Amino acid sequence: MNQAINQSTPASWSMIEASNPQAFVQPDKLANYDLILRCQAGARPDRTAFAELMRRYQSQVDKILYHLAPDWQDRSDLAQEVWIRVYRNINRLQEPEKFRGWLSRIATNLFYDELRKRKRKSQPLSLDARYTTQDSEMDWEIASDEPSPEENLTTREFYEQLRDAIAQLPEVFRTAIVLREIEGMAYEEIAEITGVSLGTVKSRIARARTRLQSQLQPYLDA
Repeated sequence: MNQAINQSTPASWSMIEASNPQAFVQPDKLANYDLILRCQAGARPDRTAFAELMRRYQSQVDKILYHLAPDWQDRSDLAQEVWIRVYRNINRLQEPEKFRGWLSRIATNLFYDELRKRKRKSQPLSLDARYTTQDSEMDWEIASDEPSPEENLTTREFYEQLRDAIAQLPEVFRTAIVLREIEGMAYEEIAEITGVSLGTVKSRIARARTRLQSQLQPYLDA
C-alpha cells in the first residue's frame, strides 16, 4: 500500500522533510515552490538549491533587463546583482508562490536605481511588444521577408521615432509597459510589483499607449 501511494504522489520536499528529516530530494527534482522553501530553510540559501533556482529563472531576469536596457553592455553585471539581492533577501519572501513577481520587482527596481545613478535617459523598451489601440492590435515586429531599400528606410525611420517616443515616456509608464507587454503579466501582478493600485496600473498603460499613438500617428497612417 505504501509503495503504491509513493508511486502516485509527486515528490514534495516540504512533505518529505516533515515525515523524514533524513530524506533528500535533488534540487532539480523539486517543484518551484519546494525549491524556494529549501533556499529559505537555513540562515543562507543552500548552494545547490540556489543554483537550480538561478537556472530556472535566469531567462526571466535576462528578458526583463534586455527590454528595459537594450543598449546597455553591462546587463550581465546587473543580472548578477539581481541574484545577489535575491540571495540576501530570499528569507524575507513570505509567500514562495509569488517568487516570480518578487524577482521581477527586484530586477526592475535595480534597473531604475542604476538609471538614476547614471543620470542619463535610456531607451528602455524593445520593439517586439504589441501595440494595442481601442480598435485593434498590431505588431511592431519586422517582417521576415526581405524589404526593398525604400521599405528599409521607412522601417528605420519608424523604429527611430518609436524609440524616441518610448524614451520620452515617464519611467512609471515604461515600467508598466514592459511588465504588461513584454513580460505578459496580469494587471494585478503589475500592481503588486509596482506598489500601486490596479486602477493606477491600467491608467498608466492606457496613457502610455495614447501618447505613443499620438506621436506615431503619421507613420501608422502611412
